[in-house]
Amino acid sequence: MESRAVRSYKLRGRRITEGQQEAWDRLWPIFGIEFSEKKINLAELFPDSKRVIMEIGFGMGEATAQIAAADPTTGYLAVEVHRPGIGKLLSRIEEGRLKNVRTIEGDAFEVFEHMILDSSLDGVHLFFPDPWPKARHFKRRIVNQEFIAAVATKLKPGAFFHIATDWQPYAEWIAEEFTKQTLFTGGEVERPDWRPLTRFEDQGINKEHPVSDFRFIKK
Repeated sequence: MESRAVRSYKLRGRRITEGQQEAWDRLWPIFGIEFSEKKINLAELFPDSKRVIMEIGFGMGEATAQIAAADPTTGYLAVEVHRPGIGKLLSRIEEGRLKNVRTIEGDAFEVFEHMILDSSLDGVHLFFPDPWPKARHFKRRIVNQEFIAAVATKLKPGAFFHIATDWQPYAEWIAEEFTKQTLFTGGEVERPDWRPLTRFEDQGINKEHPVSDFRFIKK
């Protein structure tokens, strides 16, 4: 997998609150995983977990912490590029006394390439990725054929890829991109009970943005 010139995200300001920085300083050595070119042994990382799910771009970690708390037998590997969000997730991990969450600061493509063994994940979550609504930015949308292939490579056969978006044109884009590939089956589904309604999603609903969930199964 070659280095990409076009990124699916734009690094926002690195301003971090005192609380987020304090959580980082104390908790990163416990729950953080430094980016490296060494593959992770997921069984060693989550010895008490029956399966491991990777979440890409968790924002401030609200949904991540709630899902992990409700499903303690699953390990959650949470990947994010924005340090303030990681600091907040670390606080949530401590507050919830969660033992089944670890986080990586890094680009999901690079984490996939360098750190995740092929056919090792039981699932991938991608909730509310940046829709890049302007046509000139469509090339930045994370859901494309390269990304779909990268996810498929790291999932076990029969594992799932769950996507949620509150931007209807992006939902249409996602559906179209998945019609072009042969690695997954599935499509749009009802919102699952296990995916919590976050403040971000609630704001979208208040703006009358319909939310679409997609569930794809690796062949």
